[in-house]
Amino acid sequence: MTRPFGQRYAFVAVGVVFLCLMAAAGLRSAPGVLIQPLEQAFGWDRGVISLGAAVGIFLYGLTGPFAAALMNSFGVRRTLTLALLLMSGSVALSLLMTQAWQFVATWGVMAGLGSGAVAMVLGATVVNRWFVSHRGLMLGVVSASAASGSLVFLPAMASLAQSGGWQPVAIVIALATGALAPVAWLLLPERPSDIGQTRYGAGPGDSPPQPLPARQALTGAFTALGRAAKTQTFWLLFGSFFVCGLTTNGLVGVHMISLCVDYGLPEVRAAGLLALMGIFDLIGTTASGWLTDRYDPRKLLFVYYALRGLSLIALPFLQFDLFSLTLFAVFYGLDWIATVPPTVKLANEAFGDQDGPIVFGWIAAGHQLGAASAAFGAGTWRAAQGRYLEAFVIAGVAALTAAAASLLVRRMTTAPAC
Repeated sequence: MTRPFGQRYAFVAVGVVFLCLMAAAGLRSAPGVLIQPLEQAFGWDRGVISLGAAVGIFLYGLTGPFAAALMNSFGVRRTLTLALLLMSGSVALSLLMTQAWQFVATWGVMAGLGSGAVAMVLGATVVNRWFVSHRGLMLGVVSASAASGSLVFLPAMASLAQSGGWQPVAIVIALATGALAPVAWLLLPERPSDIGQTRYGAGPGDSPPQPLPARQALTGAFTALGRAAKTQTFWLLFGSFFVCGLTTNGLVGVHMISLCVDYGLPEVRAAGLLALMGIFDLIGTTASGWLTDRYDPRKLLFVYYALRGLSLIALPFLQFDLFSLTLFAVFYGLDWIATVPPTVKLANEAFGDQDGPIVFGWIAAGHQLGAASAAFGAGTWRAAQGRYLEAFVIAGVAALTAAAASLLVRRMTTAPAC
């Protein structure tokens, strides 16, 4: 079936993925604005609510490598459509919950599995399939959508939660993710060859990665991990991305609003700061993709992690006035998930176009493991000690360690055959 725009239809495919990633990220960030409404509605402890958020974040990452392998065999379009329907159904089902375990089951387990297939591995897979040139830039765009979606929608969700409780937030998310399922099915062809095209920027001899047999979807994920785990590059990227998740989605994404409330800032205004981060993340991560096409990705990672670490250590000591928090939001937003394009490039260089997205799925699992650790750990610390200070300082030190580790990655100029 032919489509308009010729080879440029690759940009339509990325546009569809952009919207889906924003919706999934919005779902994953929602617990950050639901903490206080759920406490008020059900009387649940903050540590219990943080556990639900942590389970969702962890499964969001753990699903990644299996989703990447499933996309290679079962298909991107089918996997994405089913994942969107699972996300919508799980959030809609949560409207019936009355006990804390049901929150963990719906927002944690079910939504985590669904959103895990609509995550950074989806962006990496689609970009690899549809682009030869400008990969770094496109990875920056789709990566920015994943992070920006988790931040840009927060003021609207916070306003809904403040005026109507947690249920209106769940209804809007269920409707939005459900509405995207037919969009993905209709507008995202499986491969450029399905519409008579080649990858954007491809030459005459282009040989795109071939799909795996369906029976290899599960074994393919573990086989790729087995090959990658024997290399130092994998563990350095996994460890640094663990810190990336710990310092973004898990700590700032889940607890920044509560931190600001502790300092007397209204919830909606605090959510606005996160939305400002999301806007500048879109700029910063897209720029990071452009830079990744031109400069050593290891040096870029060093700069990103070092600046992030210093800003987190400084945050608890700010005055928490409008000027200082706005400055932090702009600075941190530019650096929020700028680490993705250089990390994906290093993974593709080391493990090839076939294994690269799957291996990146395992690396992204480290990202969400770090995020889950921070979401649960910071919430538990706040419940026990009544403050977040140590959680932010520890995260900052971890980011400085990741900066140093990034320079140890051995770079390969030619990807090995898979």
